[in-house]
Amino acid sequence: MTTGEALVATLAARGITHVFGIPGIHTIELYRGLADSALVHVLPKHEQGAGFMADGFARATGRPAACFLITGPGVTNVITAVGQAYSDSVPLLVIASANRVGDLGRQRGRLHETKDQRALLEPVTAFAATAHRPDDVPECLDRAFAVFASRRPRPVYLEIPLDVLAQPATGSWVPRQLSARPGPRPEDVARAASLLAGARSPAIVVGGGARAAAAAVRALAEHLAAPVFSTIAGKGILPGDHPLWADAVLHRDDGRAALAGCDVVLAVGTELGESELLTSEPLPLTGELIRIDIDPEQLCDEQPVTLPILSDAAPAVEAILAAVCASRPAQSLEAAADRVARLAAGVRESQLGLDAVYLRALETIHASLPADALIFTDMTTIAYAGNFLYPAPPEGRWIHPAGFGSLGYALPAAIGAALGAPGRPLVALTGDGGFQFTLAELSVLAEQQLPVVVLLWNNACFGQIHKGMVDRGVTPVGTTYSTPDFGAIARAYGVETYAPATGSEAGRDIARAVESGRPAFVELTPQAFGANPPLGG
Repeated sequence: MTTGEALVATLAARGITHVFGIPGIHTIELYRGLADSALVHVLPKHEQGAGFMADGFARATGRPAACFLITGPGVTNVITAVGQAYSDSVPLLVIASANRVGDLGRQRGRLHETKDQRALLEPVTAFAATAHRPDDVPECLDRAFAVFASRRPRPVYLEIPLDVLAQPATGSWVPRQLSARPGPRPEDVARAASLLAGARSPAIVVGGGARAAAAAVRALAEHLAAPVFSTIAGKGILPGDHPLWADAVLHRDDGRAALAGCDVVLAVGTELGESELLTSEPLPLTGELIRIDIDPEQLCDEQPVTLPILSDAAPAVEAILAAVCASRPAQSLEAAADRVARLAAGVRESQLGLDAVYLRALETIHASLPADALIFTDMTTIAYAGNFLYPAPPEGRWIHPAGFGSLGYALPAAIGAALGAPGRPLVALTGDGGFQFTLAELSVLAEQQLPVVVLLWNNACFGQIHKGMVDRGVTPVGTTYSTPDFGAIARAYGVETYAPATGSEAGRDIARAVESGRPAFVELTPQAFGANPPLGG
């Protein structure tokens, strides 16, 4: 068995089910073992699409997928997608070929040569490694899966030189036992419970790292009568209609003021950073801050913290819940729910006017989708509005590439999610600009006959940038453009298309597209929701 074949067999033994990649002359040995393996190979049209598909797969399943990449351009093409996964704590296993061991760093003019290919991936991975010998490969794979199992989940990169891929596999390839993520120290649980039990006005802030602790967060919030504020990644941890759900409003003055009035704040699984909070300003806390995070670096950043707890979210919140319940009786929800309701009403009222177009569009989308839909969004104005206006899905998820902010994310990520979670309603909400970054992946959607509904917001403009230039007194340059006939492109790929002219038609067409269970494309325009003249956004 060659090293390439042994690698494929080991991935299957580790639970990898899908590989996303475009084969090339430098990955033939990597592909040798695929045909006879249980791994499903998915062929995207661009390596960036491969990375985004693996990202969507991981978010939908909680399990990593693999990318197989060629040396040089295959690696450089995927970096954006890997950066997105890194910023959003998504596990990806990125495996690439490299030039022969004797050629590494020699600048001999070999095909796909770079000075240091591994160095390109180091800033956006938990670790990056080169296998100089066959027995380096299983050791690197053990390290990779240890990251996925026991640390903050982030991409891992492994490159294997061409000659190593073809050599006989040597060394032990039996996967090693993996450790679990850390739990909280008893003394930290006791102190956190004491602070929360004694609080007059507690609150909870949740990020994407709190998703596995959703049930415990809800129970703790209800016991304490504590409003639950969300970052973008934490949207939906409590249902949108829950009386304590304050949603993603910590970029707003009224939301920040509400949090500032709390004497104890518990932050779970969140960086509390600009991309999550939609503001670069630290939280205006006047009380005590308890932070639970699996990443020790997040516990000593610019936000002063009273009690840092290094732990996986679920066991920490569950332990704190048990301790609080033992020391403090359940509180009435009425006063906290009333504060949350007033805050929500203020948010909605402030969006009337220009943003009413987005509000109407988002309400139509929400009313037309099943409750368990997974909605992958792109960097587009309607998604920015939806980050705090779209009701948090009680069973689904609103997934926005906030951290790295990559255009072209929604479509391939939804494709990956559809492969990982068959039968789940999948939506890609994208703008006309970002869609053109990865629209060729419509071919994968059609080839695989995946039930993904693409919702395209077409305003022929990079709307947020256009508005930002205008607001700062800059004459807009490079923000408007002509758009192709998107419906014709989708039909050319074999995707069913809809072009509703009104909001009511849009709701009907979205519902029909979901019910069809086939790939579908629905083109939405601001005019259909009352914009006149057309919005630059």
